[in-house]
Amino acid sequence: MVYAKKADFKQIASEYGIDQVLARIIRNRDICGSKDIDMYLNGNLNDIHNPHSMKDADKFVDIITKKIEEHKPVRIIGDYDIDGICSIYILFCGLKAAGADVDYVVPHRINDGYGINEHLIDNAINEGIDTIVTCDNGIAAYNQIRYAKDNGITIIVTDHHDVPFEIKDDKKVYIVPPADAVINPKQADCDYPFKLLCGAGVAYKLISLLYDRLGLDKKELEDYIEFMAIATVGDIVDLIDENRIVVKYGLKHIAHTKNTGLRALIEECQLDINNISSYHIGFVIGPCLNASGRLDTARQAIELMLCKDNEKAHNMAKELIALNNERKSMTEQETQKAIELVENTGLLKDRVLVIYLKDCHESIAGIIAGRIKERYYRPTFVITNAEDGAKGSGRSIEGYNMYEEINKCKNVLTKYGGHPMAAGLSLAISDIDIFRKMLNDNAILTDEDLIPKMWIDVPMPVSYANIRLVNQLKLLEPFGKGNEKPVFADRNLYVKTASVIGKNKNVLRCQLETEDGTYVPAVQFGINNIDDIPRAGMRISIIYYPDINTFNGIMSLQIIIKEWKETI
Repeated sequence: MVYAKKADFKQIASEYGIDQVLARIIRNRDICGSKDIDMYLNGNLNDIHNPHSMKDADKFVDIITKKIEEHKPVRIIGDYDIDGICSIYILFCGLKAAGADVDYVVPHRINDGYGINEHLIDNAINEGIDTIVTCDNGIAAYNQIRYAKDNGITIIVTDHHDVPFEIKDDKKVYIVPPADAVINPKQADCDYPFKLLCGAGVAYKLISLLYDRLGLDKKELEDYIEFMAIATVGDIVDLIDENRIVVKYGLKHIAHTKNTGLRALIEECQLDINNISSYHIGFVIGPCLNASGRLDTARQAIELMLCKDNEKAHNMAKELIALNNERKSMTEQETQKAIELVENTGLLKDRVLVIYLKDCHESIAGIIAGRIKERYYRPTFVITNAEDGAKGSGRSIEGYNMYEEINKCKNVLTKYGGHPMAAGLSLAISDIDIFRKMLNDNAILTDEDLIPKMWIDVPMPVSYANIRLVNQLKLLEPFGKGNEKPVFADRNLYVKTASVIGKNKNVLRCQLETEDGTYVPAVQFGINNIDDIPRAGMRISIIYYPDINTFNGIMSLQIIIKEWKETI
């Protein structure tokens, strides 16, 4: 699919000193008007939104400052994923700096499940905790919040997940928990102009307000932005508006990080700390942090971030990497089982896949759901046996609001929550087939919806690409959800040479010739079948993006092929 959005690309290019190709890409991302384009290209931390407009944010500061003055013990209860880890870190360090008597608890994925529960509240009561602050959870915990309030606990919910609702008279009636303060920009009556912060983004906003109220050194806030950036990428929220600014700034700031644990993890992952990208967060650092909450306890990851001893930090980082390697092995095995079930049990007839892997470790269900969703391009739930019944994680496709769809099935669910693109749930094992049938009976997905689409930014001859253009494309970074890496297309290219290289024989290297006689080197990564590559003498059409290859200090242009097909 080729974008066909209109604008005066020549004028935009002239005004901002960029190639018209970049002007087209920016318009394709729905960035319109001088103010938004300027923020996209040149935005800085002064352009992020004022947290005072977030509902109950000032109330949070009022409550916390009073608790600090009264020396009341405060407990943070977060989530066990990368967003929860970073949210806890920001709140814990920020409240400590403000003088609070504060500790934190991370629910155990298997023993406690997601979010705050009665067991954790009872522990807080027995340990004399006065105030609980949730982060990256709590918005769907109405009964648990009510239980805490009934037992004299002051409770503040900070979250970013969708607010639960019921349909009454064909209208959504939102169910907000009865906490002392609920801070979540997705609340219908919240005036905060940007609704897509991650949990750590909400935490950062609140701590910045607290620092302002108490006159603390705002320079320290820069250290927290690193973790807001890591969580924003790791939780796969849209890299638009202020999220993009924070990630752009935060990734650069990591090069000078004062955090011993983060630096140790980057070094143990053998990454260049001066060139950390959103890719490294999403596919290297993030999975290591997440592995702690998947196979052990997320407390390990938080303790690493809080560690001040370099040698100890390196040892802790090695443990996280080992956990992640174990997680990778388990994931490969269970993904293969899931594929076999889809292929051999009639599941392929379903528009929404519900796959029951009873012996799968529940912590990797979401990863497997994501892989199956990519393979078959259908909304996918992977359900496993848990301590009390079954637990599942879902990953969706564009056009299927997963949270709203499972909300229609809530009578068979004991617990659920999530976003349009991902969800988690619990249910009785005996209800799995009922849940599957309900989802598919309700699904209005068309055949067209189930065809994966790749959007091409510009049909552009490969001969137009050059090193200057590649360097300009870096202005559009960081790439991720909502700000995808641009792709281009060209046709009728002659394959001069083609070979498979690499230790695993999964990289295509070829020489392409354009119709005007220009020669361009090209590579394609992740080849699954060496018999399915273009051959010398073929004419092919490609979807690609241009890149720079540096060898022996010499830079040259190369084309990265995303997809290809023979030109008939």
